[in-house]
Amino acid sequence: MDELKKYIREVPDFPKPGINFYDITTLLKDAEGLEMTIDSMTEQCRGMLIDTVVGIESRGFIFGAPLAYQLGTGFIPVRKPKKLPHETASVSYELEYGTDSLEIHKDAIGQGHRVLIVDDLLATGGTARAVVNLIEGLGGKVAGVHFVIELGFLNGRSKFDGYDVKSLVNYSS
Repeated sequence: MDELKKYIREVPDFPKPGINFYDITTLLKDAEGLEMTIDSMTEQCRGMLIDTVVGIESRGFIFGAPLAYQLGTGFIPVRKPKKLPHETASVSYELEYGTDSLEIHKDAIGQGHRVLIVDDLLATGGTARAVVNLIEGLGGKVAGVHFVIELGFLNGRSKFDGYDVKSLVNYSS
């Protein structure tokens, strides 16, 4: 899916010198690029046994909800703390610069529930790995972890041995 790269803007030295930021707002604003992204993600998932799609705040919502619609499943948001109104389960995880937390409604995932986790970007894998732990902690089964973009040079995929990990676009350097 390297043709999707033409819709993704690379912003050098953001948020700090030496970092390349892969901006998806240019992909989102282009009808053809957005359609190609959702259609390609849908095709990657055809035939998978999935009960629901989980999107990681916030860009995972953008891709996860239409993907759930296309697959005929429900959609569950995983949010930052104190954003969900009912009883939640939470997970904390390490970042390069500290820790963060995510939450899901405790009743969102049932025992054996087959879940596809979706986000926009796989970098070091810490956030998505935390969501895998959250889903499994509630008794769910992770059917796959799918991304639009993967920064292959950061080796985030290594955190998901034994899981179905897919991305549409891979930047290897």
